Amino acid sequence: MLRKRLITVLTFNNGTLFRTKLFQPDYRYTHNFVDAWSIDEIVILDVTRPGQGERRNFLDVVTRFAHDCFVPLAVGGGIRSLDDVRELMAAGADKVVVNTGAVERPDLITEIARQYGSQCVVLSIDARRNDDGYEVVSHFASRPTGHDPAEWAVRGEALGAGEVLVTSVERDGALQGYDLALARHVAEAVTIPVLILGGAGSWKHFADGFAAGASAACTQNIYHFTESAIASAKKYLAKQGVPVRI
Repeated sequence: MLRKRLITVLTFNNGTLFRTKLFQPDYRYTHNFVDAWSIDEIVILDVTRPGQGERRNFLDVVTRFAHDCFVPLAVGGGIRSLDDVRELMAAGADKVVVNTGAVERPDLITEIARQYGSQCVVLSIDARRNDDGYEVVSHFASRPTGHDPAEWAVRGEALGAGEVLVTSVERDGALQGYDLALARHVAEAVTIPVLILGGAGSWKHFADGFAAGASAACTQNIYHFTESAIASAKKYLAKQGVPVRI
């Protein structure tokens, strides 16, 4: 049985670590700490708005993380071309996370998969609720796309994505639990691993996410703490019968 993963997602605005709420920087951290020895993977995202920072600052962050951590490192934010991917891979990324760039030009997924392999491509899907269910949004969740998240995930898989990261915009920073209906909606549509993000505030929320079909439970805000907390999460999950790496 494949083990379920716990992944921390760190967002950087012009090179500085922030937590977010409803996709807006909410709290600035004075240091960039993450324990990389108990977490299974790390995702770092550049959420700097165009014209509000230097790309070099984020590349420096990627280089530092790649040097210091010993788990897979996925990196995203502002990827529009293979040149952008090469730059991040050269800085130390193991995978890349594509979102708006893939919405604008879906063939980008295939180009990355052909160059680096499907295991390198994580399709990030930001979704909002609407009257019909859910809709994919892009450009920092500011633009509706007309795509259903499950249908976009299926297309992304066909284009070569190796994983899908699904984020509930309304749950971002809420700490009230994942949108389980959204998680299930996407997980039941694809055969590749589905990572879920947005709303986790307790260890039980992780277990609920796995029960909804997620392969990995991601959280941004509650992993800015200590080694013992991460270990506690895994011990809790193991007692619930969830296969995790202790």
